[in-house]
Parts: sequence; C-alpha cells; structure tokens
Amino acid sequence: MLEFQEVHTYYGNSHILQGVSFKVDEGSVAVLLGRNGMGKTTTLRSAIGFTHPMAGRILFKGEEVTRLTSYQIAKRGIALVPQGCRIFSALTVRENLLIASRKGRGDQAWTLEKVFNLFPIIQERQTNRGNQLSGGERQMLAISRALISNPDLLLMDEPSEGLAPLIIQEVGRVIKKLKFQELSILLAEQNFAFALGIADQVYILHKGVVVFKGDSEELERNREIQDQYLAI
Repeated sequence: MLEFQEVHTYYGNSHILQGVSFKVDEGSVAVLLGRNGMGKTTTLRSAIGFTHPMAGRILFKGEEVTRLTSYQIAKRGIALVPQGCRIFSALTVRENLLIASRKGRGDQAWTLEKVFNLFPIIQERQTNRGNQLSGGERQMLAISRALISNPDLLLMDEPSEGLAPLIIQEVGRVIKKLKFQELSILLAEQNFAFALGIADQVYILHKGVVVFKGDSEELERNREIQDQYLAI
C-alpha cells in the first residue's frame, strides 16, 4: 500500500529522515515507534506531501507520489489524523465532517451515519463547534473526519497523546475495528503498550534512521531494543 525507499527529508539544514525505508502492507497496521524528535511526524508529513523529501522515493499503491502536493495525494486515497486533535474549531462537528466527505465504494463506504455509529458521542455533539469539545471528543472527530474521506490508507500521528486512559482504550477499540475491516493504517506512536496491541508491523525510528523492523511479538521479546530505543 505504501513504501518508503531511502527517503531523506530536511527542515532547512536539519537532516531529519536519513535514508528511511519501510513498507505498509495492504490491510495491515504498521506502527512507527520512537522517542520524541526521532522523525515519526516527519515521516507522516513526507507521506502526505506536507514536507517533500530531498532524496528517495515514496510509492502509494505502486505509483510514485514523492513530489505531489498534499491535496493530490489525498485525492489518491490517503487521509491524515494529525497530532494534537486538530480540527476546525470555528465549525460545528457536522460541518467538519461534511467538508471532508468523499464518496466511497460499496457497502464499506464511510458515511455520516457510519461515523456516528462508530462514535455516538460525536452524533450527540454534531451541532457543537469544535472549540466546545473535550480533547477526547476532538480526537474522535479528527478520526471521523479522516474516515469520511474514504481513504485507502489512514495516517495517524500520536492518536493516544494527551488522552485519558478510557479514551485511549476507545481509540484502540476503533483502530482494531478498522483493522478487522482491512483498512491500511500507518500509525506513529510513543505509547508502547497501545502500539503493540494493534500492530502487525513495527518499525523503530532513532535519529531519522529505522533501527528495528519486525512484528509486535518479536519486539515484545527484545528487551535490549526496548531499553536502548524506547526507554521502557
């Protein structure tokens, strides 16, 4: 579904991604783990076209998207749940969803009704503006807004950050449901237990380099890698 091939991304003179290579298989959940400042968000920004790599290639469904604009990439079927529960604060919940809505295919297509079924609290708050929602409700809305664009690949940047434990459990439940429906997901996370509970593939980033590739069981057994790169 998504492939990075030796991707190098800079912010000014700062070399953030230093030859990053990995794959997200179709219908799987791939997780990028790592401490703050190791390149996880930059990887997602590169994938969605916010920050273009200086070298390397990014392939989506076999086609190169390295130099496309973010809206061109979104039209091809990638959606982003940004870090920090970012939504349009001045718009209502319903308006946030309607502006992102894109027609899907078949019975699996995401509609207003389906995202309301996924997060009933969002339906109850649909006439509230974004700035009237709690942090957990904003995160639910951000996920719903991405889903209603009916993507083939969902990018999620630190979806558990700053949320109460019960809300983290709810977000985890939803990701597992999306996984069961075979939606491809690339998720950047610091929460080790949360990530391992949903991951098919795990990649650890350290100073812009992939230092571990494997599945969740392999990482869970490898205390040396955990201690060295995740400070578990």
